[in-house]
Amino acid sequence: MRFVVGAMACSLILFILWDTFETVIMPRTVINRLRLTTAFYRFAWRVWGGLASKVGNHRERLLSAFGPLSLILLLATWAVVLMTAFAMLHWATGSRFVTTDRHISFGTCVYVSGTTLFTLGLGDVTPIGALARTITVIEAGLGLGFLAVVIGYLPVLYQAFSRREVTISLLDARAGSPSTASELLRRHAVAGHTDEIPGLLREFEHWSAEVLESHLSYPVLAYYRSQHDRQSWLASLVTVLDTSALVSVGAGEIPAWQAELTFAMARHTVVDLALVFYAAPVAPNPDRLPPEDFVTLSAILAKAGIPLRDPETAELRLLKCRRLYEPYVNALAKGLRLDLPPWIGATGVADNWQTSFWDGGHL
Repeated sequence: MRFVVGAMACSLILFILWDTFETVIMPRTVINRLRLTTAFYRFAWRVWGGLASKVGNHRERLLSAFGPLSLILLLATWAVVLMTAFAMLHWATGSRFVTTDRHISFGTCVYVSGTTLFTLGLGDVTPIGALARTITVIEAGLGLGFLAVVIGYLPVLYQAFSRREVTISLLDARAGSPSTASELLRRHAVAGHTDEIPGLLREFEHWSAEVLESHLSYPVLAYYRSQHDRQSWLASLVTVLDTSALVSVGAGEIPAWQAELTFAMARHTVVDLALVFYAAPVAPNPDRLPPEDFVTLSAILAKAGIPLRDPETAELRLLKCRRLYEPYVNALAKGLRLDLPPWIGATGVADNWQTSFWDGGHL
């Protein structure tokens, strides 16, 4: 019996250490269903999302708390499993301790393991014998390493979150709230700055690449929601894809080369992230751009001075581009409970920067 418990303890320790290594240290996301972190987030997000759906107006606030809170709970889960596994190892090897208790129970082993892992050094229970001392020293070393990893992990995570949000905030005045491709192109055309669109798309290309690398390395970032209503990293990424698709199809005299590069990078991002979150692609229902809305979109662009080239085939060419990414972004939106932006922005709606909390606007 003790041999079986000892083998289970060693397996748990190795399992948690490897899971921590893959989650925090390894820069490449490992697609592996047999991971504690994967199981933890799939279960926790399902439960949390179900609770959020029942709170009405506070839904978004509750969903926003999941990212930071889940990280704390994950770290606590790792610590509890490690503490329990070392307690099992002490019990399995028959470790002896200097203590006031007459009988050394499993609870004593748990207490020793907890004070050792968190390097408390209380000294009221001390190990006797080479094996017990060796196990204690190993656990203390892992406790210090675990603390160092956590301290180094959090700043990196929040720096990546901050860099992601900067570009999202810049879209507000350029593309509306929520951001839309039609509004982004229209505003630049009306202002006479269509020549700046290739440069803007180049910035979006770099931003999409950074989102890909940061969210592959730290998938928990996908659960960190933007700090303002009507904005999200996924909605911004979809706006980038929609805009790139329109320019690639041919919008006025805007060069298509940079749009094609940005489209390729942004599409790469959503496809890889859909794989990480096991979000099987499924076409949006209802259609994001039905035929009647395409006619409206074409009229908006034409009025702004950037009509679509070859209007007879433009809708079909745009549809082919949309099929390359819309099923993936739709799957991510459903899985992460995020809203996809429309193709055509609502008229008469103020941007986030034009509102404030005191006049009843959005935060």
